[in-house]
Amino acid sequence: MIKDPMKTEILSKINKPNDVHGLEGDELDVLAQELRDIIISQVSDHGGHLAPCLGVVELTLALFKSYDLDKDKLVWDVGHQAYAHKLLTGRLKEFSTLRQKGGLSGFPRMAESKYDHFGVGHSSTSISAALGMAMARDLKGDDNEVIAVIGDGSLTAGLAFEGLNQAGDLGRKMVVVLNDNEMSISKNVGALSQFLSRKMTTPFLQRLKSDVEGLLATIPKIGDDLAGYAKRYGDSVKSFFTPGILFEAFHFTYVGPIDGHDTAKMVKVFEEIKKLDKPVLVHVMTKKGKGYEPAESDPSHYHGVGKFIPETGLARKFSGSGLPSYTSIFGSTLCALAEKDESIMAITAAMPEGTGTECFYEQFPERFVDVGICEQHAVTFAAGLATQGFKPAVAIYSTFLQRAYDQIIHDVCLQNLNVNFFLDRGGLVGEDGATHHGAFDMSFLRQVPNLVVMAPKDEAELAQMMATAFAYDGPCAMRYPRGTGVGAKVSKTPRKIAIGKGELMHDGKDAIIITIGSRVYPAVEAAMELAKDGLDVAVFNSRFVKPLPEKQLLELVERFERILLVEENAEAGGFGSAVLELLAGHDALRDKMVRQLGIPDEFVEHGTQKELRSMLGIDKAGIKRAMRSLCE
Repeated sequence: MIKDPMKTEILSKINKPNDVHGLEGDELDVLAQELRDIIISQVSDHGGHLAPCLGVVELTLALFKSYDLDKDKLVWDVGHQAYAHKLLTGRLKEFSTLRQKGGLSGFPRMAESKYDHFGVGHSSTSISAALGMAMARDLKGDDNEVIAVIGDGSLTAGLAFEGLNQAGDLGRKMVVVLNDNEMSISKNVGALSQFLSRKMTTPFLQRLKSDVEGLLATIPKIGDDLAGYAKRYGDSVKSFFTPGILFEAFHFTYVGPIDGHDTAKMVKVFEEIKKLDKPVLVHVMTKKGKGYEPAESDPSHYHGVGKFIPETGLARKFSGSGLPSYTSIFGSTLCALAEKDESIMAITAAMPEGTGTECFYEQFPERFVDVGICEQHAVTFAAGLATQGFKPAVAIYSTFLQRAYDQIIHDVCLQNLNVNFFLDRGGLVGEDGATHHGAFDMSFLRQVPNLVVMAPKDEAELAQMMATAFAYDGPCAMRYPRGTGVGAKVSKTPRKIAIGKGELMHDGKDAIIITIGSRVYPAVEAAMELAKDGLDVAVFNSRFVKPLPEKQLLELVERFERILLVEENAEAGGFGSAVLELLAGHDALRDKMVRQLGIPDEFVEHGTQKELRSMLGIDKAGIKRAMRSLCE
């Protein structure tokens, strides 16, 4: 295993993509192994996306050898498979900073390198972006190539098909590389995935063709002619049994499937299709986790991992809290509630493990649906279930639910249907950075009529809010953070909470902190420490973004001149804004000093949750500073 990237035989000499052009045969094989060694070493030390990156090493090399990335445009879908791309585009020395604060992003990012031709982080965008680049090229009279690389999991999303449909209609010259490893994060689902998995072996096709020709030749008088026609159009038999017929219906020339770990073969294919002045889809077969046995055996687990021991693949020991995550508490509580209520169903979008719903699938498979990477469909599908008396739990990361905003408004809330949204990763998620932070959900959800929006302060309150949501006749949304809570004991029969009612966590007389969700306990701790300095600060947990606990807030604010609003959400339009609107509407801000703490009007980059909360001043220390400043 190579630990020092600068001691590599070939990789250390690659400073730009075109340096790969002069490599042949064994040199490419050596470089592929060096790339895998460096990726495994880095991810084992700091965590990251492992299996998807290992699976596309040869594909990346073939693309770099075949195209001129100083001129040609390469668009990766999702981008969690682009570590080899980063290593080959002048970022070898910086690679040890990957996903760390101030270091390289874990995804392609235009501001980071001129070779990152499009920034990504969410799936299924590559074809549309590449088509835009192809049309712009033609309008400007340029002659560069445009290549989109999309996985079979990402191809299950509607956006990918919208891009295919338009690309085929316009007929612009472009290449779509379908990286088919039969997995996105979890195992792919859906009819399309099953269709792509129909791989017909060459011996089977040859035997079928031979049998058909032999049968036709036995027909008197016309048999030889029919056999000739069959031989001439043998390719159409093959296309009937392979995915080519699907993509050619979109007016793409289909090539494949080909071995995605045979660099030489892929280079030949890419060189040939450059001659075609039309949309082409190249279907390559890869193995997720290729070259690292633990990741090959369990690609779902090694899709995105924390620190591990590279020799064994086992997780490194760390001095964590040992507490269960909010995700696992959500999953176990969902199962407990579903045992008593057969109308509860669980829906996820290709992430049963990530959302904690795999246990629901194991216990209630007939009431569990993984829709694939189709968040819009998930929401409207849930709406349909709700019209028939079911209580669907839509479990999706906050950042991914953004993709279904129209469906939340029109298909669920406008009709006031009993759909419950459970938003994991609400707030700052850490090393995945700007594309994955759940920074906007309080803002975009509280605008929607009929929707109850809440956020728990701990594990026990999460379970109570889940019970509240399923008992409520209408749409509810609950967001909760990534990671573990504070160790609050979860009841086996969680009680419901009165909707629109908060709780006073700590009373005081000098000032008040009004907060919600993950910031409640840091606010309480800040108040305890401020008391040692002679500041007597109250802390109020609102629990609800919508409806706000209006009566409680107005009564509390009347007692205090200094008010600090704290949230882990965008300040613009978020929880603090909601409170300010309430106070302004009741003329309750007169002679008050108010300050907001939250996520500013900017995209927050990657770093640990602790680092980012400290940087934004929404941790205990930041809350103390803000309160001292407010009181002074």
